[in-house]
Amino acid sequence: MNNSPSVLVIIPAYNEEANILRTVQSVMQFGYDYLVVNDGSADKTLQICEENHLNVLDLPQNLGIGGAVQAGHKYARQYGYDIDVQVDGDGQHDPKYIASLVEQIQAGSDIVVGSRFLIPTTGFQSSFLRRIGITWFSNVIRLVSRRRITDPTSGFRACNKKAIELFCNKYPSDYPEPDSIVYALAQGLDVTEVSVVMKERQGGTSSISGFSSVYYMIKVTLAIFISAYSK
Repeated sequence: MNNSPSVLVIIPAYNEEANILRTVQSVMQFGYDYLVVNDGSADKTLQICEENHLNVLDLPQNLGIGGAVQAGHKYARQYGYDIDVQVDGDGQHDPKYIASLVEQIQAGSDIVVGSRFLIPTTGFQSSFLRRIGITWFSNVIRLVSRRRITDPTSGFRACNKKAIELFCNKYPSDYPEPDSIVYALAQGLDVTEVSVVMKERQGGTSSISGFSSVYYMIKVTLAIFISAYSK
C-alpha cells in the first residue's frame, strides 16, 4: 500500500513567457502533479502552456499573486490533495527542495516556508535593499506573533489540508506572503521553515521595484498588524 501523500505543485504565473516552460519541466522531472495558474498574463504565457499541453488554469483577468495562489489552493482542495506546494513561475525555486518541505509537513507542520537565510550566504540571497525589507518583515512578525520567520517573503512554501482549507476561505490578495504567515499563526496553525537554495530570476522582471517597493513595505506592514489580531 502506498502511504505517500498526494502533492500538487501550484505555479502562479503572470507574464512569465521567458520562464514558465522551463519551470514546469523542472517540476515534472521530480514526478509531481502540477497546476499552472495563468494570472491574466498579457504576454505568451498561456499560449506556451497550451502549445506544450501543460495543465493550466487560465484566470480571465489578473487577480494578483494572492488570487492566483488561492485559486491553486481551491483546485488542490477540490481534487483532494493532501499537500500543495507553491513554486513561483520565475524559475527561482529549485524543485529538488520540494521533498524537504513535504517531509516537514509530514512531521507535523501545517505550513512550511522554504528559507534562503537559515544557512547564510548560500545561493541567491536577493538584493541588499530587499534583504533590508525581509529583515524588517521578519522583525515585525516576531513582534506580533513571537515567532521567528527568517524568510517571510518567500513564495516557496507547502501547506497541509488544514492550511489549504484556511487559505481557500481567506487569503491576502496583494503581496500575500508575510501577511498569510501572520494570519495562519493567529489562527493557531504551526508555521516552520526549512533551508533551501534559491536562484536569481531566470528571465522577465519583478513586479516590486521603485515606488512600488515603498508601497509594498507600508501596505504589508499594516496588513501584518491587522492579520495578527484577526480571529
